[in-house]
Amino acid sequence: MKSILHILGIFSCLCYCTLGQNVSVGPDVVNIGVLCAFDSTIGRVAKVAIAAAINDINNDSSILSGTKLVVQMQDTNYSGFIGIVQALQFMEKDTVAIIGPQSSVVAHVISHVANELQVPLMSFAATDPTLTSLQYPFFVRTIHSDQFQMASVADLVDYYGWKMVTAVYIDDDYGRNGIATLGDELAKRRLKILYKAAIRPGAKKSEMAAVLVKAAMMESRVFVLHAHDDSGLAVFSLAYNLTMTSGGYVWIATDWLSAVLDSAPRLDSGLLSTMQGVLTLRQHTGNTNMKKALVSQWSTLVKEESGGSGFLLNSFGFYAYDSVWMLAHALDAFFSSGGNISFSPDPRLHAVAGGALNLDALSVFDGGMLLLEKIRKVNFMGAAGPVKLDSDGNLIHPAYDIINIIESGLRTIGYWSNYSGLSIVSPETLYKKPPNGTIENQKLRAVFWPDETTTTPRGWVFANNGNELRIGVPNRVSYRQFVSADNQTGMVSGFCIDVFAAAINLLPYPVAYRFIPFGNGRENPSYTQLINQIVTDEFDAVVGDVAIVTNRTKVVDFTQPYVGSGLVILTSVKSQGSNGWAFLQPFTIRMWLVTGVFFLIVGTVVWLLEHRINDDFRGPPVKQVITVLWFSFSTLFFAHREDTRSTLGRFVIIIWLFVVLIIQSSYTASLTSILTVQQLTSPIRGIDSLIASDDPIGFQVGSFAESYLVHELGVSPSRLKSLGSPDEYKAALDLGPRKGGVVAIVDERPYVELFLTNHDRFAIVGADFTKSGWGFAFPRDSQLAVDLSTAILTLSETGDLQRIHDKWLSTAPSSATTDLQPDRLHVYTFSGLFLICGVACVAALAIHACVLVRQYSRHVAAEQSSGGAAISRSGRRGSIRSFLSFADHREAQYQGKCSSKDPAALAASGSSSGVSSFTSSNASSMSSR
Repeated sequence: MKSILHILGIFSCLCYCTLGQNVSVGPDVVNIGVLCAFDSTIGRVAKVAIAAAINDINNDSSILSGTKLVVQMQDTNYSGFIGIVQALQFMEKDTVAIIGPQSSVVAHVISHVANELQVPLMSFAATDPTLTSLQYPFFVRTIHSDQFQMASVADLVDYYGWKMVTAVYIDDDYGRNGIATLGDELAKRRLKILYKAAIRPGAKKSEMAAVLVKAAMMESRVFVLHAHDDSGLAVFSLAYNLTMTSGGYVWIATDWLSAVLDSAPRLDSGLLSTMQGVLTLRQHTGNTNMKKALVSQWSTLVKEESGGSGFLLNSFGFYAYDSVWMLAHALDAFFSSGGNISFSPDPRLHAVAGGALNLDALSVFDGGMLLLEKIRKVNFMGAAGPVKLDSDGNLIHPAYDIINIIESGLRTIGYWSNYSGLSIVSPETLYKKPPNGTIENQKLRAVFWPDETTTTPRGWVFANNGNELRIGVPNRVSYRQFVSADNQTGMVSGFCIDVFAAAINLLPYPVAYRFIPFGNGRENPSYTQLINQIVTDEFDAVVGDVAIVTNRTKVVDFTQPYVGSGLVILTSVKSQGSNGWAFLQPFTIRMWLVTGVFFLIVGTVVWLLEHRINDDFRGPPVKQVITVLWFSFSTLFFAHREDTRSTLGRFVIIIWLFVVLIIQSSYTASLTSILTVQQLTSPIRGIDSLIASDDPIGFQVGSFAESYLVHELGVSPSRLKSLGSPDEYKAALDLGPRKGGVVAIVDERPYVELFLTNHDRFAIVGADFTKSGWGFAFPRDSQLAVDLSTAILTLSETGDLQRIHDKWLSTAPSSATTDLQPDRLHVYTFSGLFLICGVACVAALAIHACVLVRQYSRHVAAEQSSGGAAISRSGRRGSIRSFLSFADHREAQYQGKCSSKDPAALAASGSSSGVSSFTSSNASSMSSR
């Protein structure tokens, strides 16, 4: 039995070992292909780096378990056709993957071959963003896409405050798609490409120069150069000869330039002189162990490969090196998952077989999908940094070094990453912190721009294309002090024109322009139509008395307002003579009533507090009523003759006299204003009363007031009447609404103030019910509008704007704005005072009542002790009458009577005599009053 178990154990071990060998052991040799341009800056570095990676992998026993990588390299020479032929040749030799190509143009073509034969295409230099589309599933980019590079360029443009750029690029798949991505990234930041200067692939220098000359005539001075190494250097040489790299210019080159400069053993001073102050980007690589090892042996590798012609390692070399390792890790996982190298004929190729093309030799890689899956799951630390693809097929942690080219060489001024944007801290440090891409955290070191200045160029000048700026001006018929066009001489003058000319003179560059009058010369033109001339490209700008309103800002850009404006109401007014009842106007009716009631209340309260102790508040009922009325209203003039003796009475009087003082002072001030200042009256008090009426309303021809009244305030168009001149204003207001005129005119304040300088029977009523201003209009995103805004602010600060105003416009009289309905004094204005006085009266009465009840209780107790049970029964029957009688009696008499009575005599007199005595005493007291 033991021997049988022993045999079974040995058999199980053999099966397990056999199974493990079938899973993990791959073929002895795996064929891979490499496509790159050997004579290019990137290609020659990549060729050496790939050979080094193949050697390192084949000598590493920890990967591929003895399987060797055999590489065959082909030179595409930037040709898509040659790349197709070479890719097909690889397929004849059972190639499982292709490293490359470096050209995006070639990658677009070969990707179709990779899709058909299911061979992964791993490119270390094809950065065209469109290659990662769903159309090319077998294309794997092992370097960062230009989508991120263009995002970094857009952030640079935004960081320095530039609004537009000129894109100079090679017009192939690489250049077109890269610049298209740049346009998208700029648009996200509300920036734009002003002009695209496309250069034909293989163009001669004369063609390039013509393109640059045309680009130099545009407004933008920020150039983004996206080209190849040979064409890019030619562009810089030509730009230098055309003085396009001098002061005021900005050049941003993509990562092709850093690859050229990093690969050069010695930087050519002549080459650097053509690109002083240029900014360029470099694919960022971390300081990893594999990178250190590759750098340390690079010089030896170059000597072995090139036979002594030296060139240095650039960032593309690191990514080429990592691409081979990425494939090796994927193959290792592929074999561990049971994958095997096998190929099958392609039935579609078999259908077109024949001739000398030998298409029958091409076959489909059966394990292509599995290998592609393993490639997308690779995760290791390479020479350039972490090698891992995200869900979109892009390498994680895209980052770039930002380099400034100066006379002595290259200087890193910061970094960009999609994690935290622009920073002077390395991306590896930022990855350890929470992402923070706010504007406040975007920082770069100082840049030396062309002409060795550290002042950031403006990035924009007026277009030097030989064309004058076509400026439309309104051909006004009325109010020609603002804009006046002479149809005979073509001269244009006025306040607005002088402001524009003064602002233009402050610009640091010349601007050629000519004024073009707009309108028929018989009536004021429509300003909405005038603004639309900019949209239709009839005018390059509009200068005049143009109000900045919402609908216009949607289609054009305005400068800083140079005149404050707003819609106001102009109406006729008449003098208001004083009348016999003018003294009642300061208070409203309710205020008069409440004040009178409080006079009576305070008088009554004081009488109640003083009645028992003060002879001035005693006597017959008629006299007491007269006393209360006299005392109440005499306090208005502080002429009350009655003296207050109680503490509570004095407390109430003090508070009341303070209230009277405030009311009297307010009344006096209001009445003085009514009798001396307010001398005009009008049926219209403001915009609310104007809308509520059904009377006609006038407006100026061409003004936006008509649209505002109809669409914003809901005024019926039938109520509106267009008026074209100040004389028509006067005539319509004089006629009034009953005789075919208007009740009021709605117009902008500058026109109305100018009208009032010569017409004193009219006035502005109410406040401005819109707030706006006048500005100069330009097309959207115009830099000239920005610079003119700065110039207008300068004119305002220096006082020149006010001097131009005084030259053309007179100052309106002080009565230009009149409040025809002065505010009357309401109860609410004095509610706090009335509340304090009321609380004081209630509190005083409450205290007085408590004291009085206490005194009455003592009095009743004394009477009961002296009068017996009869008095007690009689007191219960007339307690209320007794209390009122007690409260009405003078306090000193009760105190005297109570103290003079003998308790024994009171007890002997009996209850009836006690009651009789009290009643007779009360009656005699009443008769004495």
